[in-house]
Amino acid sequence: MSRLAIETPGQAQTVLSCLYRDMGRRIIASQPGLCPVDMSLNFLRLCHAQTCGKCVPCRIGLGQLAVLIEQVLDRTATLETVDLIERTAKVIADSADCAIGFEAANMVLLGIRGFREDYEEHILHGRCFCGLSHPVPCVSTCPAHVDIPGYVALVREGRYEDAVRLIRKDNPFPAVCGRICNRRCEDACTRGTVDQAVAIDAVKKFVAQQDLNAAHRYVPPVVQPSLQGPWPQKIAIIGGGPAGLSCAYFLALQGYRPTVFEKNEHPGGMLRYGIPSFKLEKDVIDAEIDILRELGVTIRCGVEVGKDVTLAQLRAQGYKAFYLAIGCQGGRTAGVPGEDAAGIQTAVALLRTVGGDESHKMTGKTVVIGGGNVAIDAARVALRCGSSDVTMVCLEPREKMPASAEEIAEAEEEGTAIRCGYGPKEFLTKDGHVCGVVLKRCTGLYDAEGRFAPTYDESVTITLPCDNVVLSIGQCIQWGNLLDGEAVQLGRGQGAVADAMTYQTAQSDIFVGGDVYTGPRFAIDAIAAGKQGAISIHRFVQPNTSLTIGRNRRDFYELDKTNLALGDYDRAPRQAAGMDDAIDAHRSFRDAHLTLTEAQVKTETARCLGCGASVVDPNKCIGCGVCTTKCEFDAIHLHRDLPECSTMVRSEDKFKAILPYMAKREVKIRFGKKDK
Repeated sequence: MSRLAIETPGQAQTVLSCLYRDMGRRIIASQPGLCPVDMSLNFLRLCHAQTCGKCVPCRIGLGQLAVLIEQVLDRTATLETVDLIERTAKVIADSADCAIGFEAANMVLLGIRGFREDYEEHILHGRCFCGLSHPVPCVSTCPAHVDIPGYVALVREGRYEDAVRLIRKDNPFPAVCGRICNRRCEDACTRGTVDQAVAIDAVKKFVAQQDLNAAHRYVPPVVQPSLQGPWPQKIAIIGGGPAGLSCAYFLALQGYRPTVFEKNEHPGGMLRYGIPSFKLEKDVIDAEIDILRELGVTIRCGVEVGKDVTLAQLRAQGYKAFYLAIGCQGGRTAGVPGEDAAGIQTAVALLRTVGGDESHKMTGKTVVIGGGNVAIDAARVALRCGSSDVTMVCLEPREKMPASAEEIAEAEEEGTAIRCGYGPKEFLTKDGHVCGVVLKRCTGLYDAEGRFAPTYDESVTITLPCDNVVLSIGQCIQWGNLLDGEAVQLGRGQGAVADAMTYQTAQSDIFVGGDVYTGPRFAIDAIAAGKQGAISIHRFVQPNTSLTIGRNRRDFYELDKTNLALGDYDRAPRQAAGMDDAIDAHRSFRDAHLTLTEAQVKTETARCLGCGASVVDPNKCIGCGVCTTKCEFDAIHLHRDLPECSTMVRSEDKFKAILPYMAKREVKIRFGKKDK
């Protein structure tokens, strides 16, 4: 006797179907480029949470599998871990008692076999292939990842406003960076393997100079989040330097009205008070900061948070998030006898003084201790303030000085003497004022583990008479009372401890960025940090929003320049800007460097080898042309190989072609002969 048997799905299969639907919704709602390792871990956790726990493979095996994948994402795993994950997943899939355990392990198994290189990339380099983009060397090396090939191409076509518009997508201060950037993009430029790198910074300075004129200055459009106006959440940014101002800029573009609190009389931070005017004029800083004000950013100067007002008081006023970007405002001392004498100061203090008052005077001989760019600035400032003789002293040999070769050459041209391989042993004083410095021979800079630990030969000394000493041996963070009562933790060098991706501290509503997090770096690094801080704050103040899910990590890689097929290219030499003869470049505080001429810019942009050019895969492109409508800079054009084979009509003129055809068809349908 036969019976009809109707099989109903078991509890495990029902739960698994729900998990599949839940995971599917998450994937659909996420942006392209999901990390397969992270996706496998998330699905694994979903399954593990739904297991009954009766069998060992599910109860213990899935948990161990999750731990192993977490080690991969945390970069604590080894390449052997990948093999262990594969073996563990196979054992669980073969021995699990229910569909949940089997499917969870099988998903991991399929992933590790299909995306093994992603697992290895996480272990070796701490990144995912899916998040990598822009193999163009200049873009990859730039901390802000500005689309350099894009704006170089726009400048070549004479589209200067579009070029500025493209730069401001990632860098709100192109005129500033065009003058003081350390040009890591040029160091990586592919053209540098042929002769000399493209003068990227000079091109940027040229187009930014056009934009400084208020009459035709480009102000980016602000997102209007709702009919009620901008976002209501109040955001406070502590510090008006490049990191804080950059964060305010990108928040303003998203529809916020952030407030910047700056303790100095004017905003700009180290751009204004740490970089001399002969490198960066104050009106350039002011012009670019004016754009922030036009975007709705409020800048309150003369307010020191922690002294005039506390973070707790700002919270009481309705501020929902804080971005701390106070920088490294203090200078380090040498810790040798006599350094408390009059006439000895840090380079940071000297540059801040002269930044506020260029009439400041120095007399006699000056010794600058240090070999970085800040030391160079201090030496050049001392000469302009009246010092009769300036000598730089540094630990490093000439070829290993941290200052750029261009900066060193300019300092020597102005009259600065450089003595390498010595460090301070003692400061000599007379009547409480410095009168000389005793230097000792430096025999080594690093220990066996590669850490900075200079060694000296105390028996080899020289004495330099002087009237002033400027210490440029490092910078420090001066927190004051800013963090009183807050949960923010401090790490090495008193820098704030925060998440490396989100910049969020242990105090959830406090984010940090710039030198206060990384230590002293360059303006472009602070600008890049400001943009990421703005993204995190936007996500934080919006309810039910993750700081990390679906976030573009902006991990960039550089193309292999060891095997290039360049073909034909423009062979013009690198162009150089001239100097303004009306300005004394050696003693004036005015910037004597001119921009490239328009003809020079045309020549220089033509030198770009076009590393960023995209190649379309004909097997994937269907020729729909949507890409041409989405590119806001009109950089994509479609051309038909056989235009005579069809009649193409512009989208704007489609009704001119469609309506006559519709009328013709309607007449034929209504009055034409019909088959019986």
